[in-house]
Amino acid sequence: MTTALLTDRYELTMIESALRSGRAHRECVFEVFGRRLPSERRYGVLAGTGRLLDAVEAFRFGRAELDWLADEGVVDDATLEWLASYRFTGSIEGYREGELYFPTSPVLTVHGTFAEAVVLETVILSILNYDTAVATAAARMVSAADGRPLAEMGSRRANESAAVAAARAAYIAGFSATSNLEAGRTWGVPTMGTAAHSFTLLHDTEEDAFRAQVDSLGSGTTLLVDTYDVRTAIETAVRVAGPSLGAVRLDSGDLPSLVREVRAQLDSLGATATRITVTNDLDESSIAALRGAPVDAFGVGTSVVTGSGSPAAGFVYKLVARRDEQSAEWMPVAKSSPGKVSAGGTKRAERLLRDGVALAERIVVDDDHDGVPEGLQPDAAVQARELTVPLMTDGVADPRWLGPAGVQAAREHCAAAVTELPASALRLSRGEPALPVLTV
Repeated sequence: MTTALLTDRYELTMIESALRSGRAHRECVFEVFGRRLPSERRYGVLAGTGRLLDAVEAFRFGRAELDWLADEGVVDDATLEWLASYRFTGSIEGYREGELYFPTSPVLTVHGTFAEAVVLETVILSILNYDTAVATAAARMVSAADGRPLAEMGSRRANESAAVAAARAAYIAGFSATSNLEAGRTWGVPTMGTAAHSFTLLHDTEEDAFRAQVDSLGSGTTLLVDTYDVRTAIETAVRVAGPSLGAVRLDSGDLPSLVREVRAQLDSLGATATRITVTNDLDESSIAALRGAPVDAFGVGTSVVTGSGSPAAGFVYKLVARRDEQSAEWMPVAKSSPGKVSAGGTKRAERLLRDGVALAERIVVDDDHDGVPEGLQPDAAVQARELTVPLMTDGVADPRWLGPAGVQAAREHCAAAVTELPASALRLSRGEPALPVLTV
């Protein structure tokens, strides 16, 4: 399936104008970065890179797309001819998926001609802005859960395509499973799910519903126990499934006190190994509030698929350098608009660490730079971890970042990157970015 029309009209009209001015084929560098973190969070988690690379490779204008553009008069015939043979032949580098980022981090850099790079702006930003927003919110929930598993179950609260992307992003950030089957098929995300309240209401009695589920899925299943009276349901669930009942799920009520009551009742009935899963419109704050309660697992829906109040990461896609035709030298370019100032020049980035703990992010502009930047005392113990990696070369994506294997690699990398953060970075309260960003 082509991704060519997942774009804004002005991308194509800019190409038409650039073709007429003779500047369409000027070599350029575009950069994706965010001026700030969403909702004054302390760090962000980059997600969507693997999906982005697939989208760039699928960015082709077929006959149907070209005919529609012609019928609508979007661009002239010369531009249609150029689009007919379009494929991205440039290179992309940036932070690998699952990496942490901060304000002005150059998370993605696109090298190519103006025309072939500018046309990718909308699809790149639409993927990175949403997936990163979900992953950043999900990472906060993972921290709040303090090692207990979380399942993503927000498909009914998102666009059908966004639901799959959200499940993928949440898994990269540390969620253990999703309710979405397409995310399992396409991206290898583990899937989970048993029954909703409608299944209980279908049957003449709650006991009939529990017996039907246990007969089908075994005693290790999770029974939903708050359709009617929770205490009665717990007693019935253990009688039907026995003390080997896998788990019970609570989807309503005053969870901190209810969970303790349910735990005590299960233990009194001999179901000491039966786990308690809670759902009910959870977010990072309500999960943190349950830290001292005997909860074994969480299910999160609306909050994670909407970025927990920040549905977009705030990334922008800006031209930062172009090659001068006369001198062949690279010329840094940047906006100077009030509140939207950007820094020109091609960049790479490093994470500076001491004893495995992150100290700062260093952004190097245009050339190599040795030594510890201003703001850090010279210290032989400071190590630099390279953040900028090749993602696509000559229009071909690096297979390491693609498919289910790429998702698994991103998940593992995210977990490792979070362990580098200082403890203060994991606070849920609003605050300054966890690491200073030093540009040299």
